[in-house]
Formats: sequence, structure tokens, C-alpha cells
Amino acid sequence: MSGRESSGGRGSDRHPSGGHRVAVTGIGVKSPAGHGIEEVFAALLTARSVAGRVERLVEADVPVHFACLVPPFDLDGYLSLREARQMDRPAQLLLCAAADALADARLPADQPADRVGVQIGTGIGGLSSMEDATAGYVSRPRDLPVHTVPRTMANSPACRLALRYGFQGTCTTYSSACASGGTALGEAARRIRHGELDVAVAGGVDAGVSTVVMGSFAKMRALSTRNDDPARASRPFDADRDGFVMGEGAAVLVLERLDAARARGAVVHGEIAGYAENCDAFHIVAPHEDGAVAARCMRQALADAGLTPADIGHVSAHGTSTVPGDRAEARAIDRCFDGQSPPVTAVKGVTGHLIGAAGALEAALALLCAARGVVPPVANLRSSPEADWADLVRGAARTIAPAPVLSNSFGFGGQNACLVLAPP
Repeated sequence: MSGRESSGGRGSDRHPSGGHRVAVTGIGVKSPAGHGIEEVFAALLTARSVAGRVERLVEADVPVHFACLVPPFDLDGYLSLREARQMDRPAQLLLCAAADALADARLPADQPADRVGVQIGTGIGGLSSMEDATAGYVSRPRDLPVHTVPRTMANSPACRLALRYGFQGTCTTYSSACASGGTALGEAARRIRHGELDVAVAGGVDAGVSTVVMGSFAKMRALSTRNDDPARASRPFDADRDGFVMGEGAAVLVLERLDAARARGAVVHGEIAGYAENCDAFHIVAPHEDGAVAARCMRQALADAGLTPADIGHVSAHGTSTVPGDRAEARAIDRCFDGQSPPVTAVKGVTGHLIGAAGALEAALALLCAARGVVPPVANLRSSPEADWADLVRGAARTIAPAPVLSNSFGFGGQNACLVLAPP
């Protein structure tokens, strides 16, 4: 009998590790693969990358001039012209994704403002906006726009969100590199579980397709250099991978106490059942190659959920398409599951790497996959040297029984964040 079926399990509103169970009642995304979670889910099943040439990178002579951009959408439907002018792209994307998530959640109008918090992750923060300000005004600082500071603050998207809706609970920005979105969701769930909040609007955002950001990642040889074939550049775990593809976007989930969600008749997409984070403490950009610390993080997340490895239906891998990152993660999966890997997929083959938004988008998609009993194939995966360590899904989606999913996020600095998500 798993922990979920025993005291504090599925039949109870109490979490197996103590406190409240945490439901997901709203999802909103602005991603390179679409503007709604269903659109992105459909794209994931096709296993086709959305990467393409970016003309401004070509004109700036950036060594890598392709990326995964959010397709144009009606910004006027979300923000006034004045609001949009005051915000940089990350804040705009976040507020639009949050608006969709809140519309999906349909929170009651009398929800106490001081019991609703905002928890947002970002890996790059306002770096791109600072780059623009420096390029345009370094020789004439007296002409800097009045909104330069709030546009470049890393916490600006989270604070803009709280300000727009009057949410007065904790408003926190997390920066744990590529693990930022997963960290924000996990920390938000903890706050609800332990009674600090009743509701949290949580997720991640980044928009780093800029000259300095792209040039810097290219200089350290982290990006794929397939300028002549962008659609095949992002290839997690593939033997021919040569680096990740930069993406941009925002993903926001509305979390609340499961008992409260049930009481108000909300549609529950699933639960954040477990969470853990730790640090390799090994290298500022490279993961520990044996995957031992990451495997420990996975195990701790499972224990937090009251589950065992055998309870997991599939793994949503971090899967960046870098040689050392994918190798270390495959070894970590092998360690966590004692050589009995469940099916493994990786979203970044389709969407590219959304940096601070990646973990949040992938958690939302993992929840849909878990509930529907389908594991999408990894895009551009032909053959893999890691196939002996992880049961990588390729070619076509695999059907499984609905079951909890483990969603991994690993970032520079050795930052590891793992979430366990359970279908409703």
C-alpha cells in the first residue's frame, strides 16, 4: 500500500507528510508552442520543434541566430497601452499567463487578499531589459526612461502581478537558474500545505532571446549551433545533441488548498503532491556527472509525497539537449529507480529551454500527461547513449495508466528541484 492510500492519502484532505493537500485549479501559459495548455499539449504530441531563425540575432551577428519565440498574440486583450509600455517583455508575458490561469481557476470574489500569495521564478530576471537600456542610453544617461528601474528589477513581474490583482500575501521571486519555475511551484505548495497561504499564483517567466544573453551562452558552448537546421537542434538525450535551444515564455499555476477547492466546486487539474530541492555543490555550470545528488532530490520529493519509485507512471525530464546535462540526469534517473526506469519524456525538444519558465511549463504539461495516461515522445530523438539508464520515449506517444509523475528541473550552480504531481 502506498503512502497515498494510507492515513493522509487520497481519501483524506491531509497531506501524507502533514498539513493541507495542494490542488492545481488554474493553468495559464504563453509559450513558443502555443498560448494555452491544450495547444502546447497538442504540439508536444507531434514531437516537432518550434525553433526558428530570429532576424534580429542575424543582424546583430550573434553566433547562434535561432530560438523558440512566443508567437504574436493580442496583448491589448490583457493590458492597456499604458501598462504595456511600463513593463518589459517578461512582465507582460507573466501577467498574460496569470490572467489565463486565474480565469481558469475562477477564484471566489470574496477570497481574502492577505491569504493569496505570488511566487514566481526567473533565471535571467531583468538582464535583457538592462541590456536594452545600456545599449540605448549609456552615452546619455539623462535621457533614460522613467520606468527603467521597475522594468529591470528581477522581482518586477511578481510584484506587477500582485499589484494588478491586489494579492497581499507573500510575494516572492526565486532565482535558481533553470530550476527557478519548479522551485517557485514547490515553495508555493509548501506555503499552502503549512497554512501560510490559502491560494498561491505561482510559476516562472523568462525572455532571454537577446544579443548579450544569446552571445554569452554561445560563448560558453551551451547552445546548439545548428543555424542551418533549427528544427532539429533541440534533441534531448540524442547521440547527436550539441547544446540547448533558447526559448522564452511564462507559465502560471493557481494552487489552493484541496479541501477549499472541493468545497467551492472548483475543477481540480491535479495536485502538487511532493517537492524537494538540493544542490550538487560541484561546479558553477556543470552538473555532477554521477547524478547522485539529483537522484537524492528525486527520492526526497517522492518521500515528501508519501510515494515510492514504483508509484510513478513517468518522468518529465529536465532534458536540455546538452551532453553533460542529459548524461547526468539519465544516471540520476537510473539511481532513483534502481535500474527500473519508468517512461521518460522531455518537453524542451519541442519548446526549447524557457530557463526560469521551463519548470513551471513542464510541470503543467506533466500533470496533463499523468491524468490522460500518455507520455509524449522526445522530439528529434533517434538513438541515445543514455538508453540503458532511462526508458526514453521516442517515435510515438506511449499509453500508460494514469499515475503520479516526477518532474525534474536542474539549473546552473547545481540547483536541483523536483516535483511530484498527481492526477485528480
